[in-house]
Amino acid sequence: MDSRHFVAITGGIGSGKSFVCQLLNRHGIEVYDCDAAAKRLMRTSEPLRRGLRQLVGPAVYRGCILQKRVLAEFLLASEENKQAVNEVVHPAVAADFMASGLQWLESAILFDSGFHRRVPFAKVVCVSAPLDVRIERIMRRDGISAEKALEWIHRQMPQEQVEALSDFVVVNDGKAPLEPQVDTLLEQLSQSANQ
Repeated sequence: MDSRHFVAITGGIGSGKSFVCQLLNRHGIEVYDCDAAAKRLMRTSEPLRRGLRQLVGPAVYRGCILQKRVLAEFLLASEENKQAVNEVVHPAVAADFMASGLQWLESAILFDSGFHRRVPFAKVVCVSAPLDVRIERIMRRDGISAEKALEWIHRQMPQEQVEALSDFVVVNDGKAPLEPQVDTLLEQLSQSANQ
């Protein structure tokens, strides 16, 4: 796999990344889901389980079953703890992606977590949406209050900053048609890959 063609899709919670990934899927592009992969690897990778046990303590697993509450308490205790967990989980996810044979990867916290430095991405695509649209989507999806949705949004890097660090922006505001934007994106990526 030619690493010059790795593409990352990012964007904050409620921006609609998953829907854009579904559209890419219709174009025959399979997108590696970092979140799902991290959950799978925390269940199945012995080196990763060992690393989390050493970091968080033996209570983080009961047998081979991850105790999410124990991990969540550790993560929320401090920013240092969160970074320490990332240092255990992200190298395993990056290696799994590199071995997957896929070119596209989706990560909500690509820049926040420093994951963009673990894989040589040729291009980064940011999916963005206005704040009110994001709040509405999160409330509907998770059945939570606007305040809680906003709290989750503020835990992530500001959308403007993510856009500035990305090569392409796809606007998923519920108004601008997405298909033409995805077509243009694929066209431009194809042109830059052939240069």
